[in-house]
Amino acid sequence: MKKDYLEMTRLIERMHRRFLDVLRAELARMDVMDLNGVQALLLSNIGEEDIVIRDLVERGYYQGSNVSYNIKKLAQMGYLNQERSQHDKRSVRIKLTPKAMKVVARIRELEDQNAGAISDAGISDVDIDEASNTLRKIERVWTDYIQYGAK
Repeated sequence: MKKDYLEMTRLIERMHRRFLDVLRAELARMDVMDLNGVQALLLSNIGEEDIVIRDLVERGYYQGSNVSYNIKKLAQMGYLNQERSQHDKRSVRIKLTPKAMKVVARIRELEDQNAGAISDAGISDVDIDEASNTLRKIERVWTDYIQYGAK
């Protein structure tokens, strides 16, 4: 089990990096050179929401340690609008600009294409569902470990 577990953790990391590579490749095809894969994924996760920055991390939309840097860069490049909350000046709401929405629309198309390619590769809905359920269970184990420590 230990060997399989270690292989799985490495596979999860590689899959995430590979997905960012897919996004980078699509950005290059779109001739969008000012965004990286992490930033494109962040924009995609925000979508049409008007969201507070801290909610990005709490909802699991952003996994990096430098969210402030990426938010600042995305705003400077014209992909995000920022607005301080009238009630809490420490809180900043962000919303995608039309420029960002074009990128997100293309990412949505890419997701549809990839879903079709996965199906064409013989991976069924049941396979995806089983893999997703297993990953959720592993996430729960890791979350419990973080919160409560080893049993």
